[in-house]
Amino acid sequence: MRGRFPRTTMPTVKANQVRKGNVLILDGELYVCTDHEFRKPGKGSSFNQIKCKHLSTGSFKSMKMSTDETLEVAFLQTRPCTYSYPEGDSFVFMDKENFELYYLNADLVGDKMKFVRDNQEVSVTFHEDIAISLELPAHVVLQVTEAEISAKGDTVTNDKKGAVCETGLAVRVPPYIDSGEWIKVHTDTGDFLSRADGPDA
Repeated sequence: MRGRFPRTTMPTVKANQVRKGNVLILDGELYVCTDHEFRKPGKGSSFNQIKCKHLSTGSFKSMKMSTDETLEVAFLQTRPCTYSYPEGDSFVFMDKENFELYYLNADLVGDKMKFVRDNQEVSVTFHEDIAISLELPAHVVLQVTEAEISAKGDTVTNDKKGAVCETGLAVRVPPYIDSGEWIKVHTDTGDFLSRADGPDA
């Protein structure tokens, strides 16, 4: 993250309007809201308990705020990019429009890269031309590179077996899925959805 962000140029929201996933500016630094809970104790005033994660360092901040207190929300943009290659502790993405390269630190993308194939198109989120996060579609298509061997003739049972995809994602698949096949996977849960005809299915 380069520099600190002016407090006067960003929109604000009340504490009770903050939602998980909102990117906030706290003390001039970018944080993502990871948890928000409205609490009404038996005695005393109600309040909002907000937990945030620093987008660069990964450190957490917990805040207790009244409903009328305000927070600054970062103005974000998304751009279509393709994943190019890993470099050190970062992943490199290329802008599909101007071919510029952007670097996303591994701490910012977490486990999301397990759903991203080489040259796959994704949406990269920016704040003031700085890449800060990665947005995934609801599902992706990945190739199975390893799959447990099913019992002979076991092709219709509801039991699932272990498999590993090209990105390293471990997933439970039906017994009829073999190594080399393509599958659709839910990006929120990592669950198997269906067999796919190919990478572009």
